[in-house]
Amino acid sequence: MANRIDTRFERLRAEGRKALIPFVTAGDPSIESTLPVMHALARAGADVIELGVPFSDPMADGPVIQRSSERALARGMTLGKTLATVAEFRGTDSDTPVVLMGYANPIEARGREGFVAQAAEAGVDGVLVVDYPPEEAEDFAALLAARGLHPIFLLAPTSSAERIAAVGRLARGYVYYVSLRGVTGAGHLDVGEVAKNVAEIRRRVNVSVGVGFGIRDGATARRVAEVADAVVIGSALVQALADQPDRAPEVSGHWLAEIRAALDAPRYD
Repeated sequence: MANRIDTRFERLRAEGRKALIPFVTAGDPSIESTLPVMHALARAGADVIELGVPFSDPMADGPVIQRSSERALARGMTLGKTLATVAEFRGTDSDTPVVLMGYANPIEARGREGFVAQAAEAGVDGVLVVDYPPEEAEDFAALLAARGLHPIFLLAPTSSAERIAAVGRLARGYVYYVSLRGVTGAGHLDVGEVAKNVAEIRRRVNVSVGVGFGIRDGATARRVAEVADAVVIGSALVQALADQPDRAPEVSGHWLAEIRAALDAPRYD
């Protein structure tokens, strides 16, 4: 069976469209809202859902996602409950790819082999571990591949040609290019620089390139989509949910639908 990520990107290429990949933290704004938020995002046009596994020291994340992780942990969200949520999601959505995004510590505590087996059984399609550099991830990538899951890697403006090539050897599905130096949710996006760096990545990586960090609205998403295969949005969505936690599914669906409409609007240039 083909990985859902590959199937989705193949369909989008055939349609001449770009992927929209929202990020939300499992367990925020509440454990109970995570599943309906995932379904709302899928209905609103998410092509892949990145589901953050809350962690106590999310070093690559900015204040918005750090706080969401803290709230989720305080409510009792765990890696096990995150996997259970994905399994429940699969009960009524067998098509939308789900990528777990998080840090090594919870995976190591569970055991890599056990985690991969449980992730595959739950219906996860890819795993992005922020602090697994490619030089140290070959065994983990092999475990994922054996179960039909994809290892997803981050690249940044500071990534060397050697690092990009190392990612290119292991990456499957797509790579996530961090368009800004620093942590999530920071700074202002320079689409010209993004275009240049994405072109450099494509010379060494044979999978789709998603771009995230600094994308806050439909206009920016549309500009990024002109140079990338996918647009990844995290902090702005997480903040929108934090602002209206009691209406999380409705807010997430409405918010993402506006981004989807911007990406799919006809171009007249």
